Amino acid sequence: MDNFWANAAWSLAPTVLVGLIFWLIMRSIIHADRTERRVYSEIETEERARLGLDKPAS
Repeated sequence: MDNFWANAAWSLAPTVLVGLIFWLIMRSIIHADRTERRVYSEIETEERARLGLDKPAS
């Protein structure tokens, strides 16, 4: 019983670490996608202003 908590921690450590790595990867992908969409929107707005278009075609 004296090693119970150490065994429990070592048993959970791989799952927690893999979960943390997965979370970090997904967070970076979502952040990159958000940034890319924002930059694309800014470029599109600049191009529309340059061409004199006020509204996007529906």
